[in-house]
Amino acid sequence: MTTTSTRAAAENRKARFNYFIEDTVEAGIMLLGTEVKSLREGRADITDAHAFERDGEMFLVNCYIPEYKGGNRFNHEPKRDRKLLLHRREIDKLGNAVNRAGYTIVPLKIYFNERGYAKVLLGLARGKKQHDKRATIKDRDWKRDQARIMRARN
Repeated sequence: MTTTSTRAAAENRKARFNYFIEDTVEAGIMLLGTEVKSLREGRADITDAHAFERDGEMFLVNCYIPEYKGGNRFNHEPKRDRKLLLHRREIDKLGNAVNRAGYTIVPLKIYFNERGYAKVLLGLARGKKQHDKRATIKDRDWKRDQARIMRARN
């Protein structure tokens, strides 16, 4: 699934290194006003975050959105659980994958779509073993060397 967003508010770059991403789903996220303003400043951190199902609803846990500097006493709590907006079929599909097959739901990116709504790109992920991570590093280095050789040749 591709997005037409201009800039990510937060991106989990380690997720593709630590996990095999099987499928992606776009979800809305319920935010407070100060959370939206803090996200627009691009200061969020989703590297340790994950999503899970509770009572038929999906929640994003351990997502750090710092307090907004211009906020007053109504500022938000930085690490609260945030409800994700998904269709029932999507919640059931993700929940079943987590319960049966041992997958993890990892946020890959938080961004604002063309209408200005905050969205989360969730990845249905399976954890990599250490030898898989070494193979990923080896492939990345080889592609870099290959590009260097091709540039030198031209």
